[in-house]
This record gives sequence, structure tokens and C-alpha cells, in this order.
Amino acid sequence: MMTQAFYTGISGLKSNQTAIDVIADNLSNTSTIGFRGYSTEFVNMFEEKVNTPSASSSVDSSIGVGVDISTVVMNENRGVFQLTGISTDLALLGDGWFGIQANQEQMYTRDGSFTFDQNRDLVTHDGYYVLGTIGGNINGELLTTQLSEVELGDVASQEKLTFPDSLLFQVVPTSYAEFSGNLGAEDVARVISAGLIDSQNNRNDLRLEFNKTVPQPATGIQWDVAATVTSLDGATTYDTQNGTMLFDAQGALISNTLTSINNNGTSVSIIAGTGYDGITSHNKPFSSSSETDGLEPGELLGYDINQNGEVVATFSNGIQSAVAKIAVYHFQNDRGLDRINGSRFTQSNNSGEPIFFQDETGKNITGTDMTNFKLEGSNVRMEVALTEIIVMQRAFDANSKSITTADEMLQKALSMDA
Repeated sequence: MMTQAFYTGISGLKSNQTAIDVIADNLSNTSTIGFRGYSTEFVNMFEEKVNTPSASSSVDSSIGVGVDISTVVMNENRGVFQLTGISTDLALLGDGWFGIQANQEQMYTRDGSFTFDQNRDLVTHDGYYVLGTIGGNINGELLTTQLSEVELGDVASQEKLTFPDSLLFQVVPTSYAEFSGNLGAEDVARVISAGLIDSQNNRNDLRLEFNKTVPQPATGIQWDVAATVTSLDGATTYDTQNGTMLFDAQGALISNTLTSINNNGTSVSIIAGTGYDGITSHNKPFSSSSETDGLEPGELLGYDINQNGEVVATFSNGIQSAVAKIAVYHFQNDRGLDRINGSRFTQSNNSGEPIFFQDETGKNITGTDMTNFKLEGSNVRMEVALTEIIVMQRAFDANSKSITTADEMLQKALSMDA
């Protein structure tokens, strides 16, 4: 029995020391962003059954021979969010992991403290590349398409997110000019204008001049329309088109033969509406308004990350466009991931391969909500960890005492034998 006491005490010392080390590691990482704490699970070693005088006896009917660590388990509770005020900081609200890479080694983390380095690569603060899907709408230093969202590619196709330091949002020439207002019923010339942008980024003027047709039709009201596109200073005329607009007796537009005009190489649709939706001609004061599309070119102001994990480029003309999407990975067994350090993990046979969630259409999605301007702190609660380490220290002392007691008993037994 004394030898068994030695074994029991030693196994307890080893197990409690492991538990203390785990808790101490948790405590040392209470300030580590994205850290997941661990806890130890104990298991009894072999027991020797001892008969008791009665089945109803409260006396323990077994003698243990020690304790061992069954496993060290990851705590999957979410950490407390920390407001940072930095748009490139991300926090996952639910399940999932960011992917990062350096020297072909891929790891996974809950630490979303990202930044753009001097090469415009999206990286962690210690230089690991953040993985995701490139939008494919950048050709050299030119943004080819404005995107509101980038669709997440396959797991195997994720790559480091790198972007040009200089990026231009090219000019979008005007494609339509929509007019509205009231010409009135008097025989007075009317003019409505609209500003245009051509493909060379020139600001031009579209002028519609209305004069009542002579003679007027038997029913309704008809206006002759002369449309002219000129440079703003009027020195250059790019195109002139003529047509007519016919209104019914109540002033609603019935027909329009002026449909388009050339804007220095780009066709512009002229939209006058129908009925009372657009240009009218009834006995009310003259009024006019116009609306056009088209955008001036813009230079890159910078990159940000929104709460959907989209990398967004912002330009000097006020336009924004998604250019990439940050990947969020999932695993069949998060607890099976191998921790490398701090909040960095790698996949293992126990975790399974990384996967992406999909919606009902089969489209890859992040599978969790996220927020920017925040980071997920450690999920270790200091007051709990301190209580646990006190308990484990007491258990360690008790096992140490059992070894000392067994040694004293053995010494006495040996001296009695002498």
C-alpha cells in the first residue's frame, strides 16, 4: 500500500503540474488577440475494487492508483470585443478562422489585426499574408469594373491579397440624359440643358431648344426640338440632331422622334419620358430639370475593409469598389487544430481539411458575421483562471504531502524491521 501511495502521489504531481502549466499559459495570454484558452481533463488510472459490508454503504469501494491527463481541450467561447477604430481590424462574430500564410506555411487564426504594408499587401502585424479571393477587376493600375461584392472562390484557390499602390478609376462617359419639366402652352422658345462627360474626360453641354411647330397639328401640341452638343466654352460643336415632340390636348407627351446624340464619340440617349412622366406641355409656368450618368476619373485614396470582409478601394471622385474578399475557413473539429503559438493554428488529422460554407445555391460564403473597427480579445477570464490555478496548486501540494507521508511510513516500517 505504501508503494501504491508513491505511485498515486507521483501521478498526481505530474497531472497537476501539467494542469498548472496550461492555466499559466492561459494567464500569460490574457492580452493576446484572438487567443483561445485551454483546460485539462483528468481520468482515473486503474482501480482496485474492495468489498464493502453492505451494498448501501457510503464507503468508497475502490482504491485508486493515480490520475492521468485525458486531454487538453480548447475553450471555444468567444472573447470580448475590443474597439480599435481601425477599419482594417476584423473580428469574427461566430465560428470560423482567418487564413494567413508565410513561406508556404498556411495557418489559421482568430486574430484579425490586419494592415496594408508598404507594398499594399494585406498582412498581419508580423508580416503574414492574409488569404482571400482577388476580385479580378484590376488590370495593372486600372480598375476595369466597379464591384459591390467579390464572390469567394474555392478553398484551394485562395491567395495572398496584394494590390497596386497606384490605381485609377477610369472615366465613365455619359450614356443618357433624362429631361423633365413643363414647356408651357405659349408660343415662346424654351431651352433645357444638361452637362455631359465624354470618353476623353471633357465636360460638354447638351442643349435642347424647343420651338412650337408651324403649323400646329389638328389635335394636340407639337414642338420642334434642336439638340446640340458643344464644349463648355461653345468653341466646338460635336453633334446636332433635330426632332419633334407631340403632346395631347392635356399636355401629356405622346411621341418623341429625338432619341440620341453623339457626345464626342459616345452616343447619349435622350430620354423625355411618356405621358406626364418627363416633359409636358400644359398651361402652367415653365420649369425644367435634367439628370445624367457618367463619372470623372478618380485616383486611389486608399484601401479599407468593410464588415463583410470586402477589401474596398476608395477613389478621389467619391467612388468605391470591392477588389477582394477575405476568406473565412471552417473545420469539422476546431478542437483538433494544432496550436503553433499564441492564436495561430494549423490543421491536423483531428481537425480535418478546411472548408467553406455554402448557401442554398451552392455559392461559397463566409458562413459567419464579422465586424470591422474591432478585435476579438482572449477568451480567458482571469478571475476563473486564478481560481483554477489555486485549486490545482492545492492538489499539487496534497499529492506532494502524500509522497512525504508514504516515505515517512516506509522509513518507520524499515526501522521497526531492524
